[in-house]
Amino acid sequence: MYIKFFSAAQPGACLRSRFPVLAWIVLLAAVFSLSGCGGGGSQSQSGSGEVVISLTDAEGDFATYTVDVVSIKLTRVDGTEVETLPLVTRIDFAEYTEIAEFLTAATVPNGRYVKGSMVLDYGNADIRVEDSNGDAQPATAVVDSEGNPLARLEVNVVLEGRSALPVAPGIPRNLLLDFDLEQSNSVVFAGGEVTVTVAPVLIAEVDPQAPKVHRLRGPLQSVNVTENRFRLFIRPFFHPIRTGPRQFGSLAVHTGDETFYEIDGIAYQGAPGLAVLDTLPQFAAVVARGNLRFDPLRFEAREVYAGSSVPGGAMDVVRGSVVKRTTDDAIIVKGATLMRRDGVVVFNDRVTVQLDASTTVTRQLSLEPFGIDDISVGQRIVLFGTLTDDSVGDLQFSAANGYARMRLSTLGGTVAALPDTRSWLALKLASINNRSIELYDFTGTGADPATDADADFYEIDNSGLSLEGINAADPVVVAGFPTAFGSAPPDFTAQTVAK
Repeated sequence: MYIKFFSAAQPGACLRSRFPVLAWIVLLAAVFSLSGCGGGGSQSQSGSGEVVISLTDAEGDFATYTVDVVSIKLTRVDGTEVETLPLVTRIDFAEYTEIAEFLTAATVPNGRYVKGSMVLDYGNADIRVEDSNGDAQPATAVVDSEGNPLARLEVNVVLEGRSALPVAPGIPRNLLLDFDLEQSNSVVFAGGEVTVTVAPVLIAEVDPQAPKVHRLRGPLQSVNVTENRFRLFIRPFFHPIRTGPRQFGSLAVHTGDETFYEIDGIAYQGAPGLAVLDTLPQFAAVVARGNLRFDPLRFEAREVYAGSSVPGGAMDVVRGSVVKRTTDDAIIVKGATLMRRDGVVVFNDRVTVQLDASTTVTRQLSLEPFGIDDISVGQRIVLFGTLTDDSVGDLQFSAANGYARMRLSTLGGTVAALPDTRSWLALKLASINNRSIELYDFTGTGADPATDADADFYEIDNSGLSLEGINAADPVVVAGFPTAFGSAPPDFTAQTVAK
């Protein structure tokens, strides 16, 4: 079931753009106490439940869409309003194309909630859009549908009938809110100016069935090795982890034998990782990624990062996609988010990173040893080190004595050849990690120049993955890792292939 959202200033407004869908989503997962009274439709004010709110995003061509979220309120059928966001929170929605972020765990009085509202502040927004060359251009003007400069914008959702949100003991519910940026943003490039017109169109889905990877970030509260779980105070997005009040609440994280850990640059799996986590001091920085499960409602971690392996510690951090590598072990990272050790977070579309033999290299969900030669063009990466030159037009970064974490990369393109007629699946690439393929320079990726990766015939080891139903020229999305630099073909090893 779906419910249309509307802008308070412009109900039902809808502007189409040239961009594919880019959405941000709010997930309300009601975690209810066993005390209190009232059923699913009750408006009783006695008792309360805990509402866990998270945000995510869908794919699109905004390199960054950073705004401040000022307020998120729920309105009960009797008119009672409950503010669920304790602090103004700065969010780059473009980062959340593949995951949802836990935002807050708020105590909400029991009852039936029929409206939600969110206030977005565009006064200090950082919005950048890819131009025809694939480069990120900053918005020079952000306006409403009548051309007025946009400051604060309130967006409301009406929850009607079966889609009303009941908060009551023993009745877990999810509310998924989808902000469709294709319809909500119209972008015009003209005379060197970039104008973004905003008129929100949102959709809500109650109890969505499709799973979404969730991220939980914050200081460590406690560890229970016996029960295979730990608890974090929630400090979402760019909020400092180790400082500030614990106003966002806390959440338990369940672990198991399949949980991967990276703690202070060292990889573990299962119980040994949890045991090391238990040795860290309270309030140590932790980030967990995993899935929200039901019956009972719980968060299960697939990956856990802690200590100096979490951005915001003793090192500067660059996160983005490798678009070029040189023979002197330098890489160019595009779409880079730079997080300074002093807590400052900035977006820069290009950072030059110098790798070093002392750089510790790990790969998402793997305990295998890796080195800097494994980092190739197309790799989504997180780098810990030192910013050596902060010139805005030429940021220079050293990963010497730091860490490089290779994360799953995502390819988008159409099938150029299938492995039933040759060794590997081949794609005609349109994008890597949601950035235009025109940005990527594959020089040096092959064992010799003749075998360098070719974007028009990009060879993928599908590792025995089923390609049933996939035909030539079909559009597909592939997740996995590029082959080590200088070792292609194949150019890439797939972990998932989806039509």
